Amino acid sequence: MRDARFTIPESLIAKAVDLIDHIPMDDRDTKGDVYEYMLGKLATSGQNGQFRTPRHIIRLMVELVAPTPDDVVCDPACGTAGYLVAVGEYLRDNHPEIFRHEKKRRHFHEGLFHGFDFDNTMLRIGSMNMLLHGVESPDITYRDSLSQDHAGEEEKYTLVLANPPFAGSLDYEGTAKDLLQIVKTKKTELLFLALFLRLLKPGGRAAVIVPEGVLFGSSKAHKELRRLLVEDQKLDAVISLPSGVFKPYAGVSTAILVFTKTNSGGTDTVWFYDVDADGWSLDDKRTALLPEEKLGAIPKAPLSEEEHAKNNLPDVLARWRQRDVAERERPRTAQSFVVAKADIAAEGYDLSLNRYREVVHEEIDHRPPKKILAELAKIEEEIRQGMRELEAMLR
Repeated sequence: MRDARFTIPESLIAKAVDLIDHIPMDDRDTKGDVYEYMLGKLATSGQNGQFRTPRHIIRLMVELVAPTPDDVVCDPACGTAGYLVAVGEYLRDNHPEIFRHEKKRRHFHEGLFHGFDFDNTMLRIGSMNMLLHGVESPDITYRDSLSQDHAGEEEKYTLVLANPPFAGSLDYEGTAKDLLQIVKTKKTELLFLALFLRLLKPGGRAAVIVPEGVLFGSSKAHKELRRLLVEDQKLDAVISLPSGVFKPYAGVSTAILVFTKTNSGGTDTVWFYDVDADGWSLDDKRTALLPEEKLGAIPKAPLSEEEHAKNNLPDVLARWRQRDVAERERPRTAQSFVVAKADIAAEGYDLSLNRYREVVHEEIDHRPPKKILAELAKIEEEIRQGMRELEAMLR
């Protein structure tokens, strides 16, 4: 709590404490939910441009990479630690055996979660968030991820989940030299991608959010980083998100990149999915379009085809699991499809979905001009015949 300041009036804080006192706080889920609710009310971005990633998008990304009890997870721009909390909840739901084995339980509480940030306020919020969600000793530490060299951190983690700040720019002098060796650029979104590759162990996986410009930017650094992901690593998926997902903070179009670090290639095909709707309106209000049990990546009730149009996330997960089987047969006119590495290389490693999507053209029956003229002549003759008959009747 170093440097913490309380500026709430005494009468107001007394009233708040009295209200909170009636909430049953013995349950870990309740404590975590109350804190998450309060974080959800942070409707403005932080002074360093950070903002809260929607929980349903975080949950989707965690489901895509399917964490295991042996993973070592890192978010190098952790903010309120939303990704780390979601990994913890996923493991509690899918691997309850963790807490029956002393070694695994100790790893869960002391070795599994790592988060960096350079905003002390965010570090405090993130640490409290992890504690209230039942993680006893997470590694949430101060670190300027792009400026400090990564001695001791390189190839340390098996899983990276992040939504880093983008649209920023750093001077070469203030950027970690080991990142500039991967890609020479001043753009933070490209430097963070280089950082993820630096932090991951060979075989490690990542699901990260990038601005759409990373997918098709024409600078030398953009092209080199995309070539690196496709040729030297294993790029698994590009999931395009609608531009309103991060409102009211920002309206920028983004995508989820899912990749595996191999240092030896391995990209055979890349799976693309175009998300049209995430279950909430894409304006500043972000109101739910469906009942609560039908929202999120894993809804409690199945969705009809009409409801799918309002929430694509369950379909993303279902088709992701079929990406090496049924998805390979899908046409490029569909919402999701697979593109061969050779096709991507031929397009200069452009990763924008619209570069590969095929548009359905309505078939038009093109008849020969002579046939059309003959039909017009026939119609004209019928009209004349009708006029003659009418004149005869009038006489």
